[in-house]
Amino acid sequence: MDKETGLFHFLMLVISLLALCESRVVKVPAGPLIRVEGQAVSIHCDVSDYEGPSDQDFDWAMVHSDGKVINIISTTFDSRFTHSLMKDRVNSGDISFNKLGDSSVELKFKKVRATDSGLYRCTTPSTDSVTSGNYFADVELKVIGDSLNVATALSKSVVNEGESVQLQCSITRGFTEHTFLSVTWSISRGNNLFEDILTFGPDDEIKVESNYTQLYADGGFQLDLRGGGFYGLVLTDPKPMEVGVYVCTAREWVRQGEEGIKWRKILEKTEEVGTVVVTPIAQSLMVAVEKDTTLNVGDTLNLTCTVAANDLPSLSLELMWLVGSIDGSGSTRVLIHIGRDGLLQDGSEAVGFSRVNEKTFRLLVHKVDRSDSGLYSCRVKAWLQQGRDQWYQAAEKTSDTVQVLVTHLEPQFKVTLEAPLTPQFTSDPTELRCQVTDLLHLQDGNLGVTWSYSSTTKDSSQNEVVIASVNQHGALTAGKQHKERLERGDIAVTRRDPNIFILRMLQTRDIDGGSYLCSVTAWTSSRQGGWEKAKDVQSTSVVVQWSPKVPILQVLAHRVREASTGGSTFEMTCRVTGQNMQNPAYSVLILFEETVSGKSRKVLSLSSDSVLQLEEWSEPNRMDSVVLEKTGQLEYRFRLYGAQVSDCGFYYCRVTMSDQGRETVNESNKIDIAFADTGPVFNISIQSLTSKVLPGEPVKMKCIMSTLSSAPNTGDVAFDIRWFQSSGRAVDNGGVPPLISMDRWGVVRKTGGDRTVSLERTDWQTFVLGVHKTEDNDVGEYYCTATPWLLSTGVWTKGQDLKSTPVVLSIKLELLESLKMPVSYGVLAAVIACVLSVLLGLGVSHCCFSKNPMHRPRPRNKLIDLEMD
Repeated sequence: MDKETGLFHFLMLVISLLALCESRVVKVPAGPLIRVEGQAVSIHCDVSDYEGPSDQDFDWAMVHSDGKVINIISTTFDSRFTHSLMKDRVNSGDISFNKLGDSSVELKFKKVRATDSGLYRCTTPSTDSVTSGNYFADVELKVIGDSLNVATALSKSVVNEGESVQLQCSITRGFTEHTFLSVTWSISRGNNLFEDILTFGPDDEIKVESNYTQLYADGGFQLDLRGGGFYGLVLTDPKPMEVGVYVCTAREWVRQGEEGIKWRKILEKTEEVGTVVVTPIAQSLMVAVEKDTTLNVGDTLNLTCTVAANDLPSLSLELMWLVGSIDGSGSTRVLIHIGRDGLLQDGSEAVGFSRVNEKTFRLLVHKVDRSDSGLYSCRVKAWLQQGRDQWYQAAEKTSDTVQVLVTHLEPQFKVTLEAPLTPQFTSDPTELRCQVTDLLHLQDGNLGVTWSYSSTTKDSSQNEVVIASVNQHGALTAGKQHKERLERGDIAVTRRDPNIFILRMLQTRDIDGGSYLCSVTAWTSSRQGGWEKAKDVQSTSVVVQWSPKVPILQVLAHRVREASTGGSTFEMTCRVTGQNMQNPAYSVLILFEETVSGKSRKVLSLSSDSVLQLEEWSEPNRMDSVVLEKTGQLEYRFRLYGAQVSDCGFYYCRVTMSDQGRETVNESNKIDIAFADTGPVFNISIQSLTSKVLPGEPVKMKCIMSTLSSAPNTGDVAFDIRWFQSSGRAVDNGGVPPLISMDRWGVVRKTGGDRTVSLERTDWQTFVLGVHKTEDNDVGEYYCTATPWLLSTGVWTKGQDLKSTPVVLSIKLELLESLKMPVSYGVLAAVIACVLSVLLGLGVSHCCFSKNPMHRPRPRNKLIDLEMD
């Protein structure tokens, strides 16, 4: 029994150990998982070492920081499992799962959101007989925003071979922990397939693709990491093979795996930089040698080789001068060879070489002989630096040949004679120019000249006289007939250039008319050291003659500035053209006409001595408004400042030309000033508060100025105001001073005698006439006149006079009105007189009865008796 019990315990221990070794394991990727918002995301979950059926179920939930669990989705298809917050996204398919196998599943997001960041839990329901191992695993998901931006630029799209070009790529992104950046440069050569050149990152290392390793090592391109998100690619010496479309690709990475040794790309953006076109040097390289030449034996051969190419300063040139036989037989030999370092590699002492500038090379062969004749050409090799210490030949080109013929030649040249200055009158100067052209083979020789004159052109061989000659040394020899004039300087013989001889007569005489010619002699040095005449060439003759001509004077007036408004400036010029004159002097008079062919009025004049004179300018306050000045040798300018309407009319110039006692007069065309008063259009109106008044009552009448166009500024307008009265009993106002006036400065002048009137300005456009005590002589029509003044460009311009319509003033004389006061006064006086009369009568009667006995009262009885009688 004890043995059986021991065996049972042993078996249970073995089973327990086996169970522990095969306990359930649920695994998710190591976190945090960093993904980009808007992208599809999947999270794997695996289970292993489990018991029960091979097909396992999985539950996905999200665990909040407070421990609250929100169920997302389950492989059991239990609709009650999904939390209400997740139900819409699960039902729409935005969140789903994919069973990868019996023991593997993935949680899928079509477009992950920033709010999806959090801790996700994968749970497997237990199918084990014994609970062992872990049944869930958590992984953190961090969703970051798409902040990756790529901006590119190309410094130059078309470059020459060997010319540096910079490809710019600027990358910006929001910083997120555990994310890394890489930049890849790629090229496409027309097949729409991009080939990577190099990549920087995500581990801060540069990886060059195998096809570009050697080019990178030679310095053919460089990565420009200047910082601040700049990742440029510099093609230091591009070749035609590097033509293509360049793109810059930025990628964001995160590490994954248990130890973070694997990289996972989470975001990628690519921007095209542009197409780089490389122009081969061979395409632009041009080599040319100057034209064919013929030399004398002993001359110096001078040939120039001109090289042209794009970006020539960056090239190193290797040059060879080649020569072959004239007939083309035989081989071409190298005359001189200059390496790309500028050092002589092959040549002889008789051959000289120099570099005039960066594109011009000169070949000199001294003391040539007939064996130097041949076909000469220039061969150029263009080298470009490749990398740091290597060079490669980019192009080679040979010029067309030129023929060099060495022979014994005499000087060749042509002689032409012309007269650039001929006389129009006696005493005018005359100049003859003898010019040598197409001069060849003179070498170290000199030229001389002989000037001849013939008084008749019919037979130039007769009466030919030598004026002067210049020998090979430049010494002057005068002819017998002209010696005195040459010594006085009336005739001058000079040499302006090595090949130009001048004969000048300062004052041509009547006897100088005739035919002239020059003869040029070529002198060459002899073997004995002297000079010998090599060739003599005579020019064709030139006839010098003149005839008296009638002076012609023309005057043209031209408007320079138009006076389009009052106060503006009018300006015109008068240009004088004279012909057949020697020493003319001009005086100018400006005239004015109100109408064409009307009466003219002189404005001002300018004499030939530049004396300015005002003629009939009748504006005493505008004496400085007209100006006449000489602005050129034959140009005069008239200027009128502050033009007014009264200046409108026609202006023209009358020019008088004096020449050696003769006078010629002509007038110019007429220039008009024809502007209307373009300033504000004023209207004048009159207004009276009442037209009928009683004698002695005051009355006021308003003279109102208004504008029919845009109103000017208050400070730019002023008025002269005048009030007039006209009636049947008043004197006609024609020529009579106004009743009262106010000028534009506000000064009031009263000319109405002892009349009690006043004039005041209530605002800038209202002027009030006041009649303080109306009398019989105030009855009649009243009207006002106004003269507006406008300020324009600092000048006050007077406008046209304006007159208002009249207003009638009368005195009320109705019967009732006229009797009201007299009757009132009469009744009052009658009442007062009646009262005084009654009072006076009572007083008088009282005094009389009290003093007279006849009037005393009788006794009562007597009275009764009398009545009874």
